[in-house]
Amino acid sequence: MKGKQGTKRLAASALVAALGMSGVVSADELRLITWGGYAPDDVVAQFEKETGIDVQITLSNNEDMISKLRATGGAGFDLAQPSQDRIIGIQRQFNIYQPIDYSRIHTDQLQPSMVKATQEATELDGQYFGVPSVWGTSGLIVHRSVADTVKDYTDLCHPAVAGKVSYRLKRPTLMGFAFAMGMDPFAAYNNREEYQSIMAKVEDKLIDCKDNVKTYWTGGDQLLSLLRTGEVTAAMAWDAGGWKLSAENPEIGFVAPASGALGWIDTFAIPRRSENEDAAYQWINFVMQPEIAARITNASGNFTASRAADEFVTADLRDAYRASFDEQAINNIKWYPPVPPGLETMEGQVLDRVQAAN
Repeated sequence: MKGKQGTKRLAASALVAALGMSGVVSADELRLITWGGYAPDDVVAQFEKETGIDVQITLSNNEDMISKLRATGGAGFDLAQPSQDRIIGIQRQFNIYQPIDYSRIHTDQLQPSMVKATQEATELDGQYFGVPSVWGTSGLIVHRSVADTVKDYTDLCHPAVAGKVSYRLKRPTLMGFAFAMGMDPFAAYNNREEYQSIMAKVEDKLIDCKDNVKTYWTGGDQLLSLLRTGEVTAAMAWDAGGWKLSAENPEIGFVAPASGALGWIDTFAIPRRSENEDAAYQWINFVMQPEIAARITNASGNFTASRAADEFVTADLRDAYRASFDEQAINNIKWYPPVPPGLETMEGQVLDRVQAAN
């Protein structure tokens, strides 16, 4: 027995050395680095049962995913879930992902507008590096008493809601106000002079709007409390927060602004040195089935790019979602593109001046 065990250890060590790895990765294993709620235990268990593939989960965020994959040159994981605007800049610098083979993706399961947005945001040299997965938006949370007045971001400056408005002094507010003022900040990303002109107009508008603002919220719990008590009746915030409030009080709801909600998409991206691409593609197609995707929504509170998945989510979340987003509102979402270097510094200066203005 001792001799056989020693031979096995030597054989395993030789295999590890030959493969140039610190350990043997099974062909029946998927190493997934993802966000909390995106791989619920029951979904993982069903995938493992149906495929025979063992799923190893590492919970993470954008910065941590980038750091881990940079350190290994794109090794250590078979599938990652970075946001759509955090892929191409990193890929240009560090080459940590591989192109997606869209012929292996069941795109008939996915929202076409989200596939298009993700491909546009993750295209490099004619190849795509992301598949849409989970998405969310920022827009308006509005009490029914002012719903006829507040239909777009700039309506937060209307006299009817004076002193009962809240939004963050962050870049989504700049983007939302720009779109509501008839400008397209995303289209100006690569024209610094034009972008500066847009930001100057938004800055003036936000300064003029200061008298309407009850407070600039900094944390989600703070904002939800203000809306619950009625101190604030209209706010710019995330859809999930609006749906949570709607479940508590049907008089409050999330509204997709007339100029378009601002959208983010967390993607599926395959690391360059993935050792089980087949399992990665199987996982993508499995979790984007409507009934499976609905379970991810129920766990995370955010909807997925899966078509018709809303039919299978919990009734209160389904009804709130449908009240916020019809097909036109979905197609009108303004998806965040990658941010060119230097723009966030400019935006920070604008927000500082708005904060300081009397």
